[in-house]
Amino acid sequence: MERYKITEMIVVEGKNDTNALKRSFACDTIETNGSAISDSTLNKIRLALDRRGVIVFTDPDYPGEKIRKKIDQRVPGCKHAFLRREAAIDHRKKKIGIEHANSEELFASLLAAQSSFSEEEEGKEEIMKEDLLKAGFIAGDLARNRRARLGDELNIGYTNGKQLYKRLKQFRVTKEEFQRAAAKVEKELRQI
Repeated sequence: MERYKITEMIVVEGKNDTNALKRSFACDTIETNGSAISDSTLNKIRLALDRRGVIVFTDPDYPGEKIRKKIDQRVPGCKHAFLRREAAIDHRKKKIGIEHANSEELFASLLAAQSSFSEEEEGKEEIMKEDLLKAGFIAGDLARNRRARLGDELNIGYTNGKQLYKRLKQFRVTKEEFQRAAAKVEKELRQI
């Protein structure tokens, strides 16, 4: 059976992530080998972005987010793929990582990859912080749960309350997209 080919270079944290992706896809990776990304690794990512395009695909945890932010600051213009946290958990070993996800989850995450934009590139601001507060994404008993579901729905990953506004702007989520996703999240929460 022929594996799906991904033309962009995929930035992952380590060898286990590379092996998991190569089992499912014909792809090339750049491994950061942890959150202390070297200048030579950043140069490889920069070159890959210029020649093939880059998808940053790190674990849905704090170190993965730290790597993602560093790459976004130093090599702007990369696409970002986010894996649902639940899909990355190995309950037996109590570990989280891309290497624990199945092929379908990996494929869905990579297919939904989207570019991040710096603040200088942003258009006019549509979503206001008050919108997030009013919809219960910043404060309240279910805010964390709502943010996790919103991140999955919009394919922007989980964020804390402070980072949600920035992430929505970074991925140029329109007010209409936000409202549609927020309504879906609210409907799901009512059914629980």
